[in-house]
Amino acid sequence: MYDVIIVGGGPAGLTAAVYALRAGKTVLVVEKNSFGGQIAFSPRVENIPGTAQISGAAFADQLMDQALNLGAEAEMEKVIGVEKAADRLIVTTEEGSAFEGKSVILALGVKHRTLGLPGEMELIGRGLSFCAVCDGAFYEGQEVAMIGGGNSALQEALLLSDVCSKVTVVQNLPVFTGEKKLADALLAKDNVEVYFSTLVTGYHADASGLTGLTLRSEATGEEQILPVKGAFLAVGLEPENGSFAHLAALNDWGYFASGEDCCTATPGVFVAGDCRAKGIRQVVTAAADGAVAAMAACRYADEH
Repeated sequence: MYDVIIVGGGPAGLTAAVYALRAGKTVLVVEKNSFGGQIAFSPRVENIPGTAQISGAAFADQLMDQALNLGAEAEMEKVIGVEKAADRLIVTTEEGSAFEGKSVILALGVKHRTLGLPGEMELIGRGLSFCAVCDGAFYEGQEVAMIGGGNSALQEALLLSDVCSKVTVVQNLPVFTGEKKLADALLAKDNVEVYFSTLVTGYHADASGLTGLTLRSEATGEEQILPVKGAFLAVGLEPENGSFAHLAALNDWGYFASGEDCCTATPGVFVAGDCRAKGIRQVVTAAADGAVAAMAACRYADEH
C-alpha cells in the first residue's frame, strides 16, 4: 500500500509527488496519456520563476525526471474509480489494476474544448489539431488558421507564423484575452491576419480532410469561407471530474469546488491543479496546489 497515490501526471501531480517523496512517503503517479500535462505542448514558457525561457516539453521532462529520481513509481493507466475502504483508498483503472493507498490526490488536469460543430471529431488529425508544436511542421509554407485568442492561441500562432506562409487568427471576442506581450508580438507579424468578433460556424472538407472554415462576423452577420487545409483549436479547456463527483463536490462548471487547502469532503482525498475551481490556471498555480495537497496528504497518511 502506498502512502500517496496521485492521479494525474501534470505539473500539479508531479509537484505533489516531489513534495511527498521528500517527506519520506511512498508515491505512485498514475497518468492516462502522457506525463507533463498541457504544459508539454507549449512551445515556449516564459513565466516560470527563475527560468527565463524553456519549452513546455523540456520542463515536463525535468519535472518527471525529478520525481522518478526521488523514487516515485509511475503507471500509464486510465483511472476510472476511487473508492473508500475501511482503512485505505482503492484506485481502479480501465486496464484492470487496483492500487491501494492511504491517501489520494486527484490532479486530473483538463482537456481541450471543441466548438461542437458537425464533423469536428472526424477532422481531428485530418486538418484539425490542438497542437502547433506537434503538427505545425506539416503545414510549412501553407496557410493555416488559429481559432482562439488566449495565451495558448497566441503562443501557437506565433510558432506557426515562423513556418507557415500565412496565419489567420479567428477570435470570437473583440480583443485578445492573452498577455499583451504575446498579442503585440503577433500583431507585428506581416504574415498574420486577425478576425476579431468572428465565429467559426462550420467546417468544409473533402476525402483528404479539412479544406476550409465558414466564418461569421458578429458585427454584420456576414459569412465567408476561409480556405485552409490546417486549423488549430485553442478555445479553452474543460475538466473531466464527473467520475469522482461522489468524492469531491463540483461547481457549476464541473471543477472541484475545493479551496486553497485542496481538501475535499472525503477524508484522505485531495485535489490539485487545473481541475480545481480557481481564478488563475497557470503552471505556477498548479505547482502550488501540488505542494499544498502533498503536505495535506502526508499529514493524513501519518495520522492513519
